[in-house]
Amino acid sequence: MTNLQRIDLLHAQHHLEKSQWVQLFSTWTKEDLNYAMELAREITVNRFGKKIYFRGIVEFSNICKNDCYYCGIRCGNKKVSRYRLTEEDILCCCAEGYEAGFRTFVLQGGEDGWFTDERMCRIIRAIKEKYPDCAVTLSLGERSRESYETMFHAGADRYLLRHETADDAHYRILHPESLSLANRMQCLKDLKEIGYQTGCGIMVGSPGQTPQTLAKDFLFMQEFDPQMVGIGPFLPHKDTPFKDETAGSVDLTLFCLALSRILLPQVLMPSTTALGTVEDEGRKKGVLAGCNVIMPNLSPLEVRKKYMLYDNKAGTGLTAAEGIAILRRQMEEIGYEVVVGRGDFRKECEK
Repeated sequence: MTNLQRIDLLHAQHHLEKSQWVQLFSTWTKEDLNYAMELAREITVNRFGKKIYFRGIVEFSNICKNDCYYCGIRCGNKKVSRYRLTEEDILCCCAEGYEAGFRTFVLQGGEDGWFTDERMCRIIRAIKEKYPDCAVTLSLGERSRESYETMFHAGADRYLLRHETADDAHYRILHPESLSLANRMQCLKDLKEIGYQTGCGIMVGSPGQTPQTLAKDFLFMQEFDPQMVGIGPFLPHKDTPFKDETAGSVDLTLFCLALSRILLPQVLMPSTTALGTVEDEGRKKGVLAGCNVIMPNLSPLEVRKKYMLYDNKAGTGLTAAEGIAILRRQMEEIGYEVVVGRGDFRKECEK
């Protein structure tokens, strides 16, 4: 069986065996990439039209208790200028985003214990009361099931938690002993059971990643059936143990995005800032590989450069309005339109 036949099989049955995934990731070619991207693009347009959903990210804290080896805001990095936004700051970001047409706000931060359930619930309720037609997505890392339930009942709609890898040995390369893959997976299971639209995902090209670990990632997504998938290239940060590692490949990232769309036709999938950082045309290429979400930054300009998970992050010197205008223009250049709407997950999507 050729790789083109494996991609067709994935399209037909939304399932591959582990050996087939390994073969795909071990032997893929530019021809395979182009074929997968074309098929993924066709699937996306058939289900969603040429529509791109904007999500406004508010990076509200760069304080994190964890010491993950790849991350620029890891607790062990003493060169970071730490900050926390106030509830008022966050609501101001949402006001600016709402005016610009955003109907989803993504609250993203390090695992900062200052943001207790009580504080997070107050912020979530304030956003939902002021903007009842908007969705609130959280990206706060690992918390207890009780915490997730409390925030869900306060009005949170979605939760992003990249699994990063489904392989134990690979997980150990990326994380200190205080963290475990088992807990990460339990968190994802809890989130989905509670009722969140749940997102997982990986960094392509992270140290220790192999065709075998990628196969495990796709087997996990095949079984977990997430509503959102976040995939971007690994990018090194100068103040981490991985500072001298090579950045992830754009082409392999696009291949993973396209395969994710073919595997999960209805999934909501962002073309990431990391992809736009490693290559100027990266986010456009992501959309052409099956992505249907873009996540512009609504954080105040003065904190943008402090939330640096990797080096040279795109858009840190632009105001929210400038960044949005550029992204709209990029989408129009490839024939797509940014639509105003929550862009909720639906099992069967209509144009």
